[in-house]
Amino acid sequence: MPTKRRGDADFGNSQWELPPLILHPFADRASSERLLENSRSALRACVLSPGEEAGEGLGRRLLEGRFSEIRMIYFLGKDVVRWMEQCVEFTDRIPELGGKTLREQSFARLLTRHMPDPVSLKLQGWGVQEPGVIFARALALNRLFAAPPEYAQLADSFLRHYHRYADNVFECWQQLIAFREITAANFRFDLYASGEYTSMLETEWGTESPAE
Repeated sequence: MPTKRRGDADFGNSQWELPPLILHPFADRASSERLLENSRSALRACVLSPGEEAGEGLGRRLLEGRFSEIRMIYFLGKDVVRWMEQCVEFTDRIPELGGKTLREQSFARLLTRHMPDPVSLKLQGWGVQEPGVIFARALALNRLFAAPPEYAQLADSFLRHYHRYADNVFECWQQLIAFREITAANFRFDLYASGEYTSMLETEWGTESPAE
């Protein structure tokens, strides 16, 4: 059952509805399902022989799977970056939130550590495990790369351990500037797949009364 959170003392019991987070299909001409299957195949292909060291047992298929994960998570991060920018613009227009040091990091922390229960439950329904970790890594990769990297640009050691690099980059980015930490007690938002959101809008527009 969702837990009811008390509001931040600075915000009282006020609640604000942030722009929705819209997640688009991954933009590398392959479906997310295929990318995930590449990763699973890579892991299945890398069976260590009894005398092998772990580093030597990680074959090319595993590295290709890691690369697919990086590309997938990078494109996810583009949607999150766009959402954070929208949230900053939205809150900047609200007089009572002026001077509250609401930065992109505030909304990143909301998404990765304090996401609203309905959003968390929806992601669980999609089969997403540890969504906060995935969103943090997606943001980190967008801070590292201006464009989706190519395979030849990445060292094998980075491909093997990109998640560790990404985790530390995210924490570093969070510490670059002072920001107000916020929670779902005061700030709510919805999450949609892009196709789902488009269908919802079409339904709403279709039920509107014609202008007189």
